[in-house]
Amino acid sequence: MKVFVIAGEASGDLHGAGLIHALKSKLPQTKFTGIGGPKMEEAGLELLLPSSDLAVVGVAEIIGHIRPILKAFRRTTAWLRKERPDLLVLIDYPEFNLQVAARAKKLEIPIFYYISPQVWAWRQGRVKKLRRLVDRMAVILPFEETFFRSHGMEVSFVGHPLLDVVRAESSGTEFCKKTGINAERPIVGLVPGSRKSEISRLFPVMAEAAGRVFQDRPDVQFVLPLAPSLDSQILESFNCSIEISIVTEADRQSLTDKSPNYPIIRVVKGQTYDAIAASDLILAASGTVTLEAAILGTPMIVTYRVSPFTCFIGKCLIKVPFASLVNLVAERKVVPEIIQRDVTPERLSHEVLSLLKDDTGRENMTADLKAVKDALGTSGAAARAADLAIEIISGMTAA
Repeated sequence: MKVFVIAGEASGDLHGAGLIHALKSKLPQTKFTGIGGPKMEEAGLELLLPSSDLAVVGVAEIIGHIRPILKAFRRTTAWLRKERPDLLVLIDYPEFNLQVAARAKKLEIPIFYYISPQVWAWRQGRVKKLRRLVDRMAVILPFEETFFRSHGMEVSFVGHPLLDVVRAESSGTEFCKKTGINAERPIVGLVPGSRKSEISRLFPVMAEAAGRVFQDRPDVQFVLPLAPSLDSQILESFNCSIEISIVTEADRQSLTDKSPNYPIIRVVKGQTYDAIAASDLILAASGTVTLEAAILGTPMIVTYRVSPFTCFIGKCLIKVPFASLVNLVAERKVVPEIIQRDVTPERLSHEVLSLLKDDTGRENMTADLKAVKDALGTSGAAARAADLAIEIISGMTAA
């Protein structure tokens, strides 16, 4: 049995790895090939291309990255023509995946979409293309099943796969001890995203906001869990008007008990969930991390910024009232959202300081985040998705 899997970014890599593990447990002789990241490769995927070649967001950003995307598309479609896999599994990343699906459909390759495109948010006309191309879809947000069923699609809500993987490995005290953080003082997590383009737009503003917070509250500590695919040197390449110190695990031993008169941002890798769970609150890029923080029960401030052109297109096309997944699942404003022109050091630092001072507000937000977690379903999403994938293969084989 041959299965080709495509995941174009870090969150897709995580979910794709879970699905591969689940399918291998049920169909152990299956060979997996495709586009993914380190987690999918570790799970048994033979990489045709790394997903880092595709990991960009926004219309303007994609245009600037078009050559490697076209190269990936040509290599993928050539492989599909030659190998004719038993199943094509697509994970989010619709701009690329829908083009591949159109080619696969002509080759009569069964198509399973796991982690649906967010067509309910913008460009809803794409649902017609999905209905024509996709044999079966598994969705991971509770409101998605109703949306796609209303458009005549074969769809199943399987629960959110993050419920199986999001957990802190260390207690807050243990994490602080390992990272040189004082567990008795407030901790603010900075999570500027997993893509280089996101970090270039958000990290300098977050760092300057950290400096402003530190000026008002020198007791506040900052930790930044860096995506596994990124190197800490990318953070040091940005100029900030407020002096900061970026400390990695390699040089953490050089820290002294005496605090400098500027903030220290401690960078950790491989400890994302521990860092988020240990934080009193996080300042996070809009995306999957907001649901991860909700599952861990950590209060947050959500922010995001794209190019002006992408923002203009988005305003014309986006049909949902919120930018963050947490607020969309809650169907109301649970966490603050700071977007585009409002993303300034002054605004971010003001929101952080306000939430740090508001113990009751953080407690209420934590309770709301528990309700969001409950709405995401139960554990076992990857296993349920694997069963759906096997149904497609079995059905095509019988036919």
